[in-house]
Amino acid sequence: MTYAYIRVSTEKQTAQNQRFELEKFAKLKGFEIHRFIEETISGTIALDNRKLGVLIRSLKQGDKLIVTELSRLGRSLLSVMGLLNMCMEKGITIYSIKENYELGDNINSKVLAFAFSLSAEIERQLISQRTKEALARKKAEGVVLGRPKGRKSRFECHPCYEAGKKILIWNDKGISHSKIAQKLGVHRDTLRRWFKLSGNEHLLKGKATPKNL
Repeated sequence: MTYAYIRVSTEKQTAQNQRFELEKFAKLKGFEIHRFIEETISGTIALDNRKLGVLIRSLKQGDKLIVTELSRLGRSLLSVMGLLNMCMEKGITIYSIKENYELGDNINSKVLAFAFSLSAEIERQLISQRTKEALARKKAEGVVLGRPKGRKSRFECHPCYEAGKKILIWNDKGISHSKIAQKLGVHRDTLRRWFKLSGNEHLLKGKATPKNL
């Protein structure tokens, strides 16, 4: 069977141009497109979370997949290469109109796939090298990498942190949380977050609010 895949990144983009190119190409090649798969999603999204991933898993040996260009399959060379390799192993032929590629089970496709794979490996190494160089430069400039030592935790930065003991004493005396919040000059929700952060969330359950306090 022959499938055509269409992808646009945003709702503002139209898929009509891609469909026109796909239909024109299929007519030229004498193919009958049995199914169009269309989605509006970023190419950076993992393949498993896209309609394309479902399609690739369902394709069988001898099937054809047509796209207007390889960038429709993914945004990075690494992701595109992985997908192409998966299809070639399953005996699926991919046609890319813009690049004029026919990638299938033939020597030209394998040579091209090797070139892609080599380029992807070089790209991966360059990214790794740039990252290491950037970290080394920051370290040489005296920039402290990672979480600064002595930095206060989220709990220690909470407005109610210093009054923790008082809060528990007032709570034991039956003072309402609304009244405790007023005493501390904070919103009741802020106080409730303190109970959760301090591990005293159980004190929030069934807490009454005495009218005489």
